[in-house]
Amino acid sequence: MIDFPETWEFGRTISRAMDSGLDWIIINFDPFFDAITIFVLRGILLPLEKFLLWIPWWGVIGVVVLIAFKINGRKIAFGTALGMMLLGGIGLWDLAMSTLAIVLASTLLAIGLGMPLGIFGAKNDRFDGVMRPILDGMQTMPSFVYLIPALMLLGLGKVPAVMATVIYSIPPIIRLTNLGIRQVDPEVIEAARAFGSTGKQILLKVQIPMAKPTIMAGVNQTIMMALAMVVIASMIGAKTIGTEVLNGIARLEVGRGFIGGVGIVIMAIIIDRISQGLAKPRRVRSE
Repeated sequence: MIDFPETWEFGRTISRAMDSGLDWIIINFDPFFDAITIFVLRGILLPLEKFLLWIPWWGVIGVVVLIAFKINGRKIAFGTALGMMLLGGIGLWDLAMSTLAIVLASTLLAIGLGMPLGIFGAKNDRFDGVMRPILDGMQTMPSFVYLIPALMLLGLGKVPAVMATVIYSIPPIIRLTNLGIRQVDPEVIEAARAFGSTGKQILLKVQIPMAKPTIMAGVNQTIMMALAMVVIASMIGAKTIGTEVLNGIARLEVGRGFIGGVGIVIMAIIIDRISQGLAKPRRVRSE
């Protein structure tokens, strides 16, 4: 009467069914996952990482500082320069560039997949109703869980790290794209229709531009979640700044783990300030 009846438990049945289903997917769709690996690794990730490591350190700092200055002004540009100099000073420059490559690749894929889903959800209430509980589950699921299927389907390395990061970071861009499109004033849409605009023109020239601040806020959240997941993904072979934290934990080297944590914080602040600036209207940025 006190303990829950064992005959009513079905968690193990679900677990075994999922394991069997995953084994079936691995056996029957191996060429498909090989194609994903080749596309992500050779098409996006490796060229981006090689490019970032090929550029001289002062060139990378100059470009990032210029971007920060154009978007957010002198204060943020100065802080960005100081932060990137600190990354090099504490010996994390190469790892920071590898981390940035994974974050950018994951963010591009998440935005490319998430924005169309968000737009379709804004246009279709039934699809939105189906997506909401799925997104709730994706955002509340422990991040370590995403590493398991990515590891089994794609093996060790950077590709499973990118795919797990995409799945983990995609909900904000879907939600906020949906919200931004829905918040566009209906009278503006009716005015566009009255002038003979097609549905595609209304979407591209009215709804998306007016929803841009909300969409860019979703991009900001996607980038930050991608950065958080990339650190965890270092557990499956992705060489990032998170590797230093893991090595510090494994070898009980407090200083090494602390330095890795500081590097992560610096990258997060720089990326957050720049991406937040993109979400602000131009008048606010200029002020």
